[in-house]
Amino acid sequence: MKNKNIIARQTNFADWYTSVIKEAKLVEYAPVKGTMFFLPNGWAIWESIRNEIDKQFAKMNVKNVQLPLFIRQADFLKEKEHVEGFAPELFTVSTNKKGELAEPLVVRPTSEISFCQVFKSQIRSFNDLPVLYNQWCSVCRCEKNTRPFLRNTEFHWQELHTAHATKDEAVKQTLKTLEVYKNFVEDYLCMPVLVGEKTVNERFAGAENTYTLEALMQDGQALQCATSHYLGQNFARAYDVKYQTRDNKFDVVHQTSAGISTRIIGGLIMSHSDDNGLILPFKIAPTQIAIIVVNANDKATNNYVKILKKTLGDKYRVIVDDSDKSFGFKINKYQVQGVPFCLAVGTQEIEANEVTFIRRDSNDKVKIGLKALAKHLTTAIKEYQANLYNTANNRLQSSIVEVDNFNKFKEVINNKKIALCYFDDTIENEKKIKELTGATARCIKQAGVKDKTCFYTGKPATHLIYFARAY
Repeated sequence: MKNKNIIARQTNFADWYTSVIKEAKLVEYAPVKGTMFFLPNGWAIWESIRNEIDKQFAKMNVKNVQLPLFIRQADFLKEKEHVEGFAPELFTVSTNKKGELAEPLVVRPTSEISFCQVFKSQIRSFNDLPVLYNQWCSVCRCEKNTRPFLRNTEFHWQELHTAHATKDEAVKQTLKTLEVYKNFVEDYLCMPVLVGEKTVNERFAGAENTYTLEALMQDGQALQCATSHYLGQNFARAYDVKYQTRDNKFDVVHQTSAGISTRIIGGLIMSHSDDNGLILPFKIAPTQIAIIVVNANDKATNNYVKILKKTLGDKYRVIVDDSDKSFGFKINKYQVQGVPFCLAVGTQEIEANEVTFIRRDSNDKVKIGLKALAKHLTTAIKEYQANLYNTANNRLQSSIVEVDNFNKFKEVINNKKIALCYFDDTIENEKKIKELTGATARCIKQAGVKDKTCFYTGKPATHLIYFARAY
């Protein structure tokens, strides 16, 4: 049964996106522009993401911490590049009921400064390194145009910050974190990504290198899913984060930072969902299986459901809907919410000792005997995850077009594709291309190319780069 409140993607993709969010009851708009009330369905997705990321970070011996929301403005101003990069987005506090504050405060847009202060207090010698800290928090940035999950005045994320004795160790950590994100996004979220370094123009303010994961949405726009940064010693010098070396000298630490935010929920919606609502990957879905009871007051049915739940065991996140709502209402509810599998149980299923197995991705329905259910589930989960990933990957790969001149570039971008082209990687030309086409450099596929010509200037190229319009 189609939900009539969900706009068709082909009619208006932006309206489809917001209608799915509304009908799935993920968030509601809050009174302050760019902020959201997270409802249980939306927060449960974020908690599933958080739980899995925490598991992966624990394998790297990362420890969770919590740092303050406010940063002294005087401290924030110490790192020049960082300040310039975030200046247009800063929220500051300068007064309270008593009047002007002696020291204005910055509402954190990110927490490099605070982590530097923590590192300075915790690190004394090489024996204290490396330090790997992560926090789950919200940050605030002044956004002109806001959209749920994609651009928010306040959004939630995790910030991984690490300190190391050498550049080599820090760079290895940067790339290791990137690989953790890649495996998570592709395996758990079924979102294929382009992986590479950001250009100088797109680099995180204050970092020496920024690495990114870029996914392609159904409307042809790219989405930055996660980033990992090698910060070098820039912040450590600005905030005097030193350690005593093995030869009793002093040096400043090398740092990294990395993050994935609630923006990824927007990516999930736009990667997989359809005109009937959400489609969530099985591994990350808060509810993986919904048992829909057709005759809620029938004793035999209720006993059968108990046996069914015992068959599923504790392996899956399962709910039982034995409400007096109609079957059509129930199946539509879980379809809109993106529950991967529904198991319908009624008189016919009990008599045949089976369930009606319904898949969210394909909407296929099949009768499965109770004894065969466990084996069928194992196969169905693999097929379901693979189907979501392969559908998205086919879209991504078929959208990449090699380009060798600017006219072709404009055509590709206007057709909502990804342009792969040799480029001279100058900030001025990159800004001009964005001004003329709306496309930005998403990531570098290959650096240090030789004997190639820039598609835009006709001069020698330095990099092979993916360009696309992006959220």
